[in-house]
Amino acid sequence: MNTSTQATSRQASSVENDPRWQAVLNRDASADGDFVYGVRTTGVYCRPSSSARRPRPENVEFFDNAELAEAAGYRPSRRAAADQTSTHQQQVALVTRACQLIEASDSTPSLNPLAEQLGLSPFHFHRVFKAHTGLTPKAYAAAHRAGKLRTQLARAGSVTQALYDAGFNASSRFYEASDAVLGMKPSDYRAGGSNSEIRFAIAQCSLGAILVAQSTRGVCAILLGDDPQVLARDLQDKFPKAEFIGGDAGFEQLVAKVVGFVEAPAIGLDLPLDLRGTAFQERVWQALRTIPVGSTASYAEIAKMIGAPKSFRAVAQACGANSLAVAIPCHRVVRSDGDLSGYRWGVERKRQLLDREAQ
Repeated sequence: MNTSTQATSRQASSVENDPRWQAVLNRDASADGDFVYGVRTTGVYCRPSSSARRPRPENVEFFDNAELAEAAGYRPSRRAAADQTSTHQQQVALVTRACQLIEASDSTPSLNPLAEQLGLSPFHFHRVFKAHTGLTPKAYAAAHRAGKLRTQLARAGSVTQALYDAGFNASSRFYEASDAVLGMKPSDYRAGGSNSEIRFAIAQCSLGAILVAQSTRGVCAILLGDDPQVLARDLQDKFPKAEFIGGDAGFEQLVAKVVGFVEAPAIGLDLPLDLRGTAFQERVWQALRTIPVGSTASYAEIAKMIGAPKSFRAVAQACGANSLAVAIPCHRVVRSDGDLSGYRWGVERKRQLLDREAQ
């Protein structure tokens, strides 16, 4: 056996003994996203579930992702492009089904049974779900329940009735987690924030007045406007019975940090946030936080990003419900034609923010 034949044999043996080769032979869709394989004789790469004719093992090279395959000189074949579209559609359908199962469950479903219902491994399901929604399955369930509870607290005749209507089977379990769900005791939330403390301060920046508020969980509001009194009323309307405390010297430093970010977005803003929205809103807000400084995305692109491509109007509504200006960068979302659309704090402020980030 000559040297070339020996090298070919070793390469084939190496590939055949690699667990990934079995996934290729089985066209295992659950392995899509774990790796791609390149075929030396054609110069293309495919996903494990590709319907292309199976290559000879000695011609195969494995890569962790498509980017590495392309860096090595491989190109996606037409089949690979079709596979990618098909895989994305399948994943969107799976995530949609997972959301329906979570929302219909009386309790928070655990990861393993949920993944089993969808025919995926827990690890793969967890990764696919987070990639499409921006939230883990557990976080999505918590956000959905929190939104449902807030609605029920506004409607129900008592706190007890509200928590049962929201799916909490045991009041003791709910009260243990009420701070994580609502940021305060349920009776205080129902009473408009009674007994809760919110520190706030109003400053001036190049965009006008800016109000920064913080609960015990994190920054709960960053509001922009022309009239400081209007901003203060907006905050009070959210929790009319909360105790508002003027910021001390330490809090003023936090406000200065927010103002500094408004003036120079490149410095970044890393603050604990107190997000309170529906599961859908939190999915949108998490997606917005992935848009890099200096970039924009359309409402339709955000809708696709969270696995709800037809919900671009709901995405726009979630942007409008955002009460954390700049920290949740809804100003980076534009119309599909690139034009600036409505902005809670004025289109001109949106334009100025984008112009700064583009510098």
